[in-house]
Amino acid sequence: MNIQPKTNMKLPTYRSMKKQRMAKLVIQYAIMTFLAVIFLFPLIWMLVSSLKSDVQIFKDMKSIHVFIPPLYDSVTAYFSNYMLALERVDLLRYTGNSLIYTCGIILFGLIVNSMAGYALARMDFPLKNFWMAVIIATIIIPAESIFLPLYVLVHNFGWVNTYTGLIVPFIANAFMIFLFRQFFIGFPKELEEAARIDGCTPIGIFFRIIIPLSKPVFATVAIFTFVNHWNDFLWPLVVANDESMRTIQIGLQYFFAQQPVRWGQVMAALTIATVPMLAIFVFLQRYYVEGLTHTGSKN
Repeated sequence: MNIQPKTNMKLPTYRSMKKQRMAKLVIQYAIMTFLAVIFLFPLIWMLVSSLKSDVQIFKDMKSIHVFIPPLYDSVTAYFSNYMLALERVDLLRYTGNSLIYTCGIILFGLIVNSMAGYALARMDFPLKNFWMAVIIATIIIPAESIFLPLYVLVHNFGWVNTYTGLIVPFIANAFMIFLFRQFFIGFPKELEEAARIDGCTPIGIFFRIIIPLSKPVFATVAIFTFVNHWNDFLWPLVVANDESMRTIQIGLQYFFAQQPVRWGQVMAALTIATVPMLAIFVFLQRYYVEGLTHTGSKN
């Protein structure tokens, strides 16, 4: 039986297909722009409010002017809230303490957690899967439930009011070990075998082959760790009770404890506290998505 083609059927032309792709792209970009603006609204409001007086902040609260910077005659007027906030609370010292605390956890955590993840992904030893299950199980334990025994341990070591007491308890992290393990499982074994044939030791393979080719997962873990510990409040409050050891999140509370509350200065202090977090994300964002993709690709 001969099947005759339907002559009245219209096939899509190249121009119509191109128009459809363009329409999809326009819709996608419009949706992404809309969502980006929604997520940026709080940051823009905080930044603009940090340039206004308290009276101006509440006056513009219910109008579009809430997102419009004020007009001043002098440049110094724009930064008056920042200067007053820095005079009122020692924000620079607290920001420095937070940077030391957070960067210390990131630096030592990347070394410890990556080595643990590599061992669980690549090496054979008894009960490997059991130990991986134990590590995963610790993720569900709330950090607050172990603060008391952790504080007793830190106190017995004489680490209260030291950076060591702030950093050491949070170097090992079960979730970061899991991310490293997932990434290293998908790492090409041929590269390790070639290095082993050339006489490289296991520790040499890790530091000379694995680490240089694993920038995405290291960047992803660094961003997660920074965001988690930059906002820490309870542990620094308990362990670092000396004023010179306070972190930025505790310093922000001083603006609410001292009356009257100056909302322009509060917004300026919040902007100062937000800048390091935005900076590290902008600096490492090129590896961030790639790292998340690889860590969730297998198993």
